[in-house]
Amino acid sequence: MSTQTIGILGAGKVGTGVARQALLAGYRVLIAGSGDPKKIDLIVSVMAPGAVAVTAEQAMAEADLVVLSVPLHKFRTLDPAGLNGKHVLDTMNYWRDTNGDMPELADAPSSSEMVLAHIPGARLAKSLNHIGYHELELDARAAGSADRRALAVSTDDDETRALALEFVERLGFDAVDAGPLRNGTAFEPDTPIFTGSYAAPALEAELLAHLAGRGELVTAD
Repeated sequence: MSTQTIGILGAGKVGTGVARQALLAGYRVLIAGSGDPKKIDLIVSVMAPGAVAVTAEQAMAEADLVVLSVPLHKFRTLDPAGLNGKHVLDTMNYWRDTNGDMPELADAPSSSEMVLAHIPGARLAKSLNHIGYHELELDARAAGSADRRALAVSTDDDETRALALEFVERLGFDAVDAGPLRNGTAFEPDTPIFTGSYAAPALEAELLAHLAGRGELVTAD
């Protein structure tokens, strides 16, 4: 199964940054903000020429892969029905100054699992949260490049894993399978992976170190 249409929920710096790289990779890109797509037409035309501003409903319905790029506290506004059965990529992070107090996060094993609890029918993966939106363009390299940066992908869904790994590769990065969704804690803010930049072998070593530290091994099973 090959992804052809990317639907991005969020028209900010991250969403439009992902959109630009996806367009370069040959994807059809739909971007939705909150409400009427006419409100973001100008932003999209300037920040991601070639992408199409649409409603959230259209982005979810037509996308092979839906990218979540809204501030994390807005996960509560995501439509569980619209994302039911969809392949979804969570790029969001928790920042206290932006998101405020989030009691749900304190009770969740990871931020992505908190999001999944709100959209339980989604087939959720986590990635692209541990790279700056500007670095998506600056650090992208052709496959096989000696200085190609690696990015991690975690998910509990095998088909979503394949789509997300392919997406990361096509954006210009070596995709590293980080195993189950819970392993996304290895690349949340304040971790070495989040704050650093790694080639694939070093990234794999950091994943192992993080999970060994909590008494677990990285597995894709």
